[in-house]
Amino acid sequence: MTRLPQALAVLAVLALALTGCAPSTATDTGATDSAAAGTELEPQTLSVYAAASLTGAFDELATLLEQQNPAVDVQLTYDGSSALATQIAAGAPADVFASADQKNLQPLADDGLVGPATVFAGNTLRIAVAPGNPLQIDTLEDLARPGVITVLCAAQVPCGAAAAALLANAGVTLTPASEEQNVTAVVTKIAGGEADAGLVYATDVAANPGRIDGRTPAGADAVIGHYPIAVVAGSAHAEAAQAFVDLVLSPAGQSVLAAHGFLAP
Repeated sequence: MTRLPQALAVLAVLALALTGCAPSTATDTGATDSAAAGTELEPQTLSVYAAASLTGAFDELATLLEQQNPAVDVQLTYDGSSALATQIAAGAPADVFASADQKNLQPLADDGLVGPATVFAGNTLRIAVAPGNPLQIDTLEDLARPGVITVLCAAQVPCGAAAAALLANAGVTLTPASEEQNVTAVVTKIAGGEADAGLVYATDVAANPGRIDGRTPAGADAVIGHYPIAVVAGSAHAEAAQAFVDLVLSPAGQSVLAAHGFLAP
């Protein structure tokens, strides 16, 4: 299993654009159930583009797929769903796309750039604070207190859209110190002392013990993020891509996701 740095992923997109390569718009991925049935896959590198909040769970699932199919090397690229969707639309060589919302996947589906999508998990928001919560930040209103440095995801990113909805529902208005392009960046700023608090997913709090603490804000259960996954149309590794999707949707895959704090779809 490997992780492709975001900069290299962007360079790959630029290279495809410069050479005039365009992604196939075929809606038939050509995927089969042979991998699930036990057919051995050919040696190949499978490129999975996934929302940053999926990092821990998808690392584990990628390892599991490689154990089941030793010839397959899963290459993971994590970022904000909007950034990944833009890269796929520009021709990035992704085989699977797992988004943190339907909004960023739908335009790709409308253009025939991904196959049928299936929701595989859900997530809710938490207030993230420094370990021990030294500033006693417990509510959404506390995020807007004078002197509290709050960071959020940008509005086009699923965690940012969810944060905006949660704050609007609560009638809380605040001006964040920064708007980050993925939820991992929000966690990093709070853990590093650059911010006092922010809104992240429940799974991010669970994945970062000792780095951040979490508080459940009022109304969190009313704003649930739904995660869809799809095989990218024209994938050169459609069979392996479908095998990964099938694993995510399987009882074993759902167990891994639940262990990382995700909700059932």
